[in-house]
Amino acid sequence: MQISSRFSIAVHMLSLIHVRADYLTSDQIADSVNTNPVIIRQITRLLKKSGLIGVRRGTGGSFLLKEAAEISLYNVYKAVEAIENDQLFNTHENPNPNCWVGANINQVLELILIKAQHAMESILQNVSIQEITELIIRKNHAS
Repeated sequence: MQISSRFSIAVHMLSLIHVRADYLTSDQIADSVNTNPVIIRQITRLLKKSGLIGVRRGTGGSFLLKEAAEISLYNVYKAVEAIENDQLFNTHENPNPNCWVGANINQVLELILIKAQHAMESILQNVSIQEITELIIRKNHAS
């Protein structure tokens, strides 16, 4: 199972909103992401619900509700429900209980997989949208 693409799309959206001075509509964001505006609106609802962005009424347009340096990738990851049931990894169902490996594999493996997920989440907590946009800007200037 992979982390949903909603995560990378949301990071893209927040980075774009951060570097642009104007209010961006879902159509404008969709153009940068190269996806359908409906997908952008769905992710916008999740980001709005989590208090990361606001949307202007009328003419529309998204804006950050927090400083980019205060929005961690972990905040985004949690906001867009990038994984199911808060578990990044799933073990296979119904291993053979009559086999000593099958009877114990999930319980042992889950301990390792929980540690791996926590390590990844810890890294995401230490990277902000500000840092992402700075890297994008540097990469753009190096091109």
